[in-house]
Amino acid sequence: MTSHHAPPRPGALAAPRGTRRSTPVIAALAALATVLAGLVGVVTADRSRASAPVNGDGDVVLNMFQWTWDAVAAECATIGDAGFGYVQVSPPQEHVTGSQWWTSYQPVSYRVDSKLGTRAEFAAMNAACDAAGVGVIADAVINHTTGADRGSGTGVAGTAFGVDSFPGVPYGPNDFNDCRTNITNYGDRYQVQNCRLVSLQDLRTGSDYVRGKIAAYLNDLIGLGVDGFRIDAAKHMPAADLAAIKQRLSRPDVYWVQEVIGAAGEPIRPAEYVGSGDVHEFDYARRLKERFDGSIKDLRTVGDGLLPSAQAGVFVDNHDTERNGETMTYAWGAKYVLANTFMLAYPYGSPSVYTGYRFTDKDAGAPGATSTTVPDASCANSQWTCTHRMTEVRGMVGFHNAVAGTGLTNWWDDGGNLVAFGRGAKGHVVLNNTASAQSRTYTTSLPDGTYCDVVASGACTRTVAVSGGRFTASVPAYGALALHVDARSGATPTPTPTPTATGTTGLTFAVNATTTWGQNIYAVGDQPALGSWAPASGVALSASTYPVWRGAVTLPPGTRVEYKYVRIDGSGGVTWETGANRVVTVPASGRLTLNDTWRG
Repeated sequence: MTSHHAPPRPGALAAPRGTRRSTPVIAALAALATVLAGLVGVVTADRSRASAPVNGDGDVVLNMFQWTWDAVAAECATIGDAGFGYVQVSPPQEHVTGSQWWTSYQPVSYRVDSKLGTRAEFAAMNAACDAAGVGVIADAVINHTTGADRGSGTGVAGTAFGVDSFPGVPYGPNDFNDCRTNITNYGDRYQVQNCRLVSLQDLRTGSDYVRGKIAAYLNDLIGLGVDGFRIDAAKHMPAADLAAIKQRLSRPDVYWVQEVIGAAGEPIRPAEYVGSGDVHEFDYARRLKERFDGSIKDLRTVGDGLLPSAQAGVFVDNHDTERNGETMTYAWGAKYVLANTFMLAYPYGSPSVYTGYRFTDKDAGAPGATSTTVPDASCANSQWTCTHRMTEVRGMVGFHNAVAGTGLTNWWDDGGNLVAFGRGAKGHVVLNNTASAQSRTYTTSLPDGTYCDVVASGACTRTVAVSGGRFTASVPAYGALALHVDARSGATPTPTPTPTATGTTGLTFAVNATTTWGQNIYAVGDQPALGSWAPASGVALSASTYPVWRGAVTLPPGTRVEYKYVRIDGSGGVTWETGANRVVTVPASGRLTLNDTWRG
């Protein structure tokens, strides 16, 4: 939800959800997930998983705005095959009635029962995505409840509410901030963080009681299988309040990205919030719009002066910015696809691809939405953008995963709208933001060989030969060319590294991570053998095969493990890698080797 207006969603063709059904397919998925969890012994106090993620090392998020839980579940196998690491779903809590997209951002209670589906369907979606190797990030609306201007009523699941009375939580008059007027001055920190955003009742997040209620809701979602949170309207809550809430979670290390919309001259800055998690970098998206509307040669410095890459969540557009004109949108056509191509190729931030629906009225809900239901989304319905199914986007998600951990190399531009750059010896991309095809020879660090252009239609229908550090290619108008080492002609593509069995009982770690003198790499996780998330008590890895650090830990078969890598310097300073926790399960063989790359 932006600082200036309310938010959106998608939905489409399947049967109406007026009775909030749980379909036989989804019920079967849920049952299968339960059986599998019992077989491998991974039921824990806070959640259960059907199996270890296949693509869990990928950090690309797919923001599936307003897709129903059933529709997300049905799409997750396709999403996992493309290499996406996570899906971000719309707020799952009960909200006010109304067909507009922004009703999802006006909570009535913390019941997991909304226009997008029931609690059972939400749990089944998590299980289905987990089985496909895709984590779930939930949009969490915790700054406010619905607005005082609504008076009293009932939510979509039938919970009653009043201006200062939300018995479904429960919240009463003392649980809201003392300021009872709307924000009028964004230059006043007190107003922004204590007064009402577009009449929405502002929760007293400094209160121990309110923090407890919010944490209980987020813990409930974790128990249902959620892997992370997008914190809506984070700018309207003090950073210290959010950090305190996060510390109450059953998984205080859970992935956490915050919506903090920075603007020139305002006192609240995105950098204030990096202490507890990542932060969405809105200026990145604004710069993409400016450069693709003008000259893309300046994309070389797109991240200069912004949040550190390790804490920045980046996007081309989201549900708010596509409606307020702040960023590019699907309506930009080929340039929009080109901007997503750049985002997935350039080494800055953790990227989020947005998929929504077409609209003319910025308040309009998803196709077919009613006051209490949203039909299931469908890519067969042209009203849905289905950005994630575009050949270029799928190809670039694979490119992003293949070049992970490499820096920017071999930048070249023509001083205008043709640019090319490499990602070390792993990949190379060319972007043509002009109205005519462009042909030339480029310098690259790619090894010699014949490469598939991963943004071309079809399976390796266009190939490019690299020889002696050079290649010649023609790039179509408002198009791109992208090559990487895992997509070569005549060879079986090498997938993103996944766990494979080896000779050590438990887990063997192997992570490609660069360091400076005095730094060491540790594997830290939720098991006592991995330090129970205490970095200094984790597994110290050996640098004998630097830059690949190696080590092992003994764990019984069936153990579900969440872990991350950390750098520890000589003074004890700790740097965590970015992104959500990595998750694996020790197989029945008792042996698993992890081939990872540091996420910086």
